[in-house]
Amino acid sequence: MKFSRFFLNRLQNQSVVTDTVVVIDVLRSFTSAAVMLARGARAIFPVERIAAATALLAEMQQPVSVGAVGGGDPVPGFDFGNSPSQLMQADLADRQVVMTTAAGVRGLQRFRHSRRLYAASLVCARATAEAIRATGADDVCFVITGEWVDRDGDEDIACADYIEALLRGDAVSPELFIQRVRDSDFGQRFTAGTWPNLPLADLDLAAQTDIFDFAMPVQREGALLAIRSAL
Repeated sequence: MKFSRFFLNRLQNQSVVTDTVVVIDVLRSFTSAAVMLARGARAIFPVERIAAATALLAEMQQPVSVGAVGGGDPVPGFDFGNSPSQLMQADLADRQVVMTTAAGVRGLQRFRHSRRLYAASLVCARATAEAIRATGADDVCFVITGEWVDRDGDEDIACADYIEALLRGDAVSPELFIQRVRDSDFGQRFTAGTWPNLPLADLDLAAQTDIFDFAMPVQREGALLAIRSAL
């Protein structure tokens, strides 16, 4: 199995990946997505732009809206911001969710034509590795969405390193990767206590390994993408 990395926010020339792509957003999009599926959501539809998300919401029967703009502030008028700790209290049984965020969702859209596509975070990392191994994938590309001009993105790089180590069959200590999430530039914003929409409870949840036993494959459904859990 071969591995590669793609940093979403870097200017680079790279051929389009067509095999297995794992888009990682630990803080917080795909931790939130895992929580929503664990809370019973039927499907999550990741939509890149707020206007497009709003239009899709108008077409659905009693959908749930989840969204945040760059930096983590919630989208005005949406049911929930991109807060996994808040979503842990939500009753999402059999609900359809429309989700728009600045990083993870954009990564999924960028690689929507890949042969296999997964959304991933630390909370479902081992299940993601097991799902990839079961497909017999030859090439796996990890998409790092959290690296920006003011952020090192190490929370996502740590998750990629963890999943890759699991796929290689290495003996790994989860504590190392957990600490890297906490020590990352963005992780430290949650501990600082000066960002009202970045609660410490979100970091405490996102910096856990393998608390959910499902992967999050992403399928094309017409013009939409859909995230559903897969055991």
